[in-house]
Amino acid sequence: MGKLATPDWIKEGYDSPEEYAKANGKSVKKKIIGKTFKIKKCPKCGSNKVNVVLTGEEGKSVKEWECKKCKWKGRNVEEEELNEEEFMKYLDENGEEVS
Repeated sequence: MGKLATPDWIKEGYDSPEEYAKANGKSVKKKIIGKTFKIKKCPKCGSNKVNVVLTGEEGKSVKEWECKKCKWKGRNVEEEELNEEEFMKYLDENGEEVS
């Protein structure tokens, strides 16, 4: 078993890996604590009425999406991560029933 190395962010005196990344010009992803929910949105109209298009051979991953509102089709669907509180607010705004 090999030895563990001290991370660079500690060697250089930073308090966290995020602070180190920010100081070195690297992007820092927003860290969400707790349960997260992912919402798919249409890149053209911003609607959340996006569904997977099932085409091709069974078991083959095509990953194509279709917007029910503006009829957009493509692969680069937008994805938004929400924590539990934001997700409940999102459901209330869209009139979804929560059981």
